[in-house]
Amino acid sequence: MSDLDQNLQKLSGHLSRFQETGILNQIAGQAVPAYSGETFETRSPVDESLICAVAKSGTADIDAAAQAAKQTFPAWRDFPLTERKKILHAIADGIVARAEEIALCECWDTGQALRFMSKAALRGAENFRFFADRALSARDGHSLPSPTLLNITTRVPIGPVGIITPWNTPFMLSTWKIAPALAAGCTVVHKPAEFSPLTARILIEIAEDAGLPPGVWNLVNGLGEHAGKSLTEHPDIKAIAFVGESRTGSMIMRQGAETLKRVHFELGGKNPVVVFDDADLDRALDAVIFMIYSLNGERCTSSSRLLVQETIAEAFEAKLAERVKTINVGHPLDPATEVGPLIHKTHFDKVTSYFRIAEKDGAKIAAGGTRFGKQGYFVNPTLFTGAKSQMAIAQEEIFGPVLTCIRFSSEEEALEIANDVDYGLTGYVWTADMTRGLRFTNQLEAGMIWVNSENVRHLPTPFGGIKASGIGRDGGDWSFDFYMEHKHIGLATGEHKIPRLGG
Repeated sequence: MSDLDQNLQKLSGHLSRFQETGILNQIAGQAVPAYSGETFETRSPVDESLICAVAKSGTADIDAAAQAAKQTFPAWRDFPLTERKKILHAIADGIVARAEEIALCECWDTGQALRFMSKAALRGAENFRFFADRALSARDGHSLPSPTLLNITTRVPIGPVGIITPWNTPFMLSTWKIAPALAAGCTVVHKPAEFSPLTARILIEIAEDAGLPPGVWNLVNGLGEHAGKSLTEHPDIKAIAFVGESRTGSMIMRQGAETLKRVHFELGGKNPVVVFDDADLDRALDAVIFMIYSLNGERCTSSSRLLVQETIAEAFEAKLAERVKTINVGHPLDPATEVGPLIHKTHFDKVTSYFRIAEKDGAKIAAGGTRFGKQGYFVNPTLFTGAKSQMAIAQEEIFGPVLTCIRFSSEEEALEIANDVDYGLTGYVWTADMTRGLRFTNQLEAGMIWVNSENVRHLPTPFGGIKASGIGRDGGDWSFDFYMEHKHIGLATGEHKIPRLGG
């Protein structure tokens, strides 16, 4: 039996329970259907087959989850920190124990290749361990004495929070948002993306099996226009953490304005990778390919614009096109697959529409530009060359295995092109001149920049973007700054004299 057949057999066993019961909500520790009894379907992008029914929640379900989070907040806020740490580590242990199940379900639900999802599950465990260890210091503050006051600060959890996660690598991104919220002492209402709900259900089961008190973390499935909108408007939800499209982030800000919600957004990107002619071109080529074609190109940090210096452009583009044509497209559960199907027909149609747009605008399709196979939402990895900065393929987030190549002549021109988009999430610079690397990164409009490297996350560092790419930062103490309020306390010393009025 091949590796693919073995994985399909294992997957069948994992999916059987979802097919029997559907994916239910989890509110106050109970698995429940939507109040309306309505469901929607989730289908695999591999072959468009039905996976299972999913609870289609609305305002009543969100209200029940928010009430559960509100009622359990005081106890979780005051929960002994050492015990909180133990529970979060136990969740990490549970993730490791079910890592294969998580990876297989995620691949089938999203179309992501197993070679990446097997690592994403373990990344989720790493996120919980990192914030478990930081839970003990979450409330730490500062001593800021003045001549008449001993001023101290502390942090307190903000309260129940809403977390809305996307359909691309949903498991890992759920842990990235939920782990620091729990470590800070917040309670959670989680609404996963409707296109990929499977692993969110597995994750909350792991959490409650690990000893997390019922109601501290609540799961509500549903569509963004119903469940998502109700969550962002609910008065008992104090903050919204959202990962997704920039346009949706704007909608959430408007919906949360009435209740003065704090928001944290990780939004879209049209990230440049800039290759100067003095770079290590072999390493740069590997990085360029990896950062756009891994994860099906469905990642906010993908380097979807290649800016390459004219002196090396022709040779670099030729090698790039040759390599892109050899990328292995196939079934996501096959360990040899490098690119699987796109998430959904709607997204497939969006991505493939840019093939016509590129040619109409005068760019060349140097590789790909076609559908792969006849079933499912597979796309051949695509390379556009001869592009100009104002073309749609250079300005708009395509969010697929599609790279747009633009040539530049000077450092100044490269910087102008790199900054000439609405987004500012990440940037990548390849050069042997570290002075130029520092000078360029200082002026590049992006929240995160890597020099002579692909995206390598270090959990204590800040993660987030500027411009239309987001608001706020994740990682290290930056996560706690979002999920917690700073409190100042001034203790008067004997020398403090109070001005006297009257008498």
